[in-house]
Amino acid sequence: MTNEQTAIKTTIFSIIGNTSLALIKGLAGYFGNSYALIADAIESTTDIFSSLLVLFGIKYSNRPADANHPYGHGRAEPLVTFLVVGFLITSAVIIAHESILNIGTPHDLPKPWTLIVLGAIIIWKEISYRLVIKKSKEINSSSLKADAWHHRSDAITSVAAFTGISIALFFGKGYETADDWAALFASGFILYNSYLIFRPALGEIMDEHLNEDLVVEIRKVSLTVDGITGTEKCFIRKAGMQYHVDLHAKVRGNITVKEGHMIAHQLKDTLRRQIPQLGHVLIHIEPNE
Repeated sequence: MTNEQTAIKTTIFSIIGNTSLALIKGLAGYFGNSYALIADAIESTTDIFSSLLVLFGIKYSNRPADANHPYGHGRAEPLVTFLVVGFLITSAVIIAHESILNIGTPHDLPKPWTLIVLGAIIIWKEISYRLVIKKSKEINSSSLKADAWHHRSDAITSVAAFTGISIALFFGKGYETADDWAALFASGFILYNSYLIFRPALGEIMDEHLNEDLVVEIRKVSLTVDGITGTEKCFIRKAGMQYHVDLHAKVRGNITVKEGHMIAHQLKDTLRRQIPQLGHVLIHIEPNE
């Protein structure tokens, strides 16, 4: 299975899961007198749209290079990540606004059975997070990582709702707003996660150096190629699920231009074969002094 197929399959899993949970949370919150659950349902609804954006971004970013995009369309992925963060921030603001309104409005205690619903949701969302984050690391996808954090933030908001409802039920009348305070706390956590998702995507757009381990691997593989005596500069740019590399490699100073050209091609082919996530590899030959 290709990286693109893995990403698409994982995103579809997220869409189906979020759609089911949005319905369950919404109904449980409405009939169980829990705004924290309704807030959870709002977040799951925005997660559906954000996962659809991720799906579009994955498909678009994996389109092949063309005359206008010689390095491919990989930069579309962090741009989609920015949109996903926008959805997260929007849901956090809506939840916070409604929570503040509900804190000042008298209402009934949540129903005890809502805790059972929340317990099942917390377990499912944490499993979903671990599955999606694992896939995102396997295929180097920033937008899939953002989608994974949607699952984690959803699990945390559910934990907050569980805590708030438990407090309200344990202490009884007069503590009805504990549920709403839990939703307000969850909105703050969602905003914090939004920053954690946004920061690496911004670094990707700005070509920030975040790939020291990959540089070490590239240098190590380079020295296995006949004719390469060392390496100098190594610059890496991430675009989508691929890394584009500019590498200065050293060769003996007394060889011909043709020999240097052949060694450069051999080095490029070896790097792309040994490190599959590499995209464009530009080799600059330096004489070994």
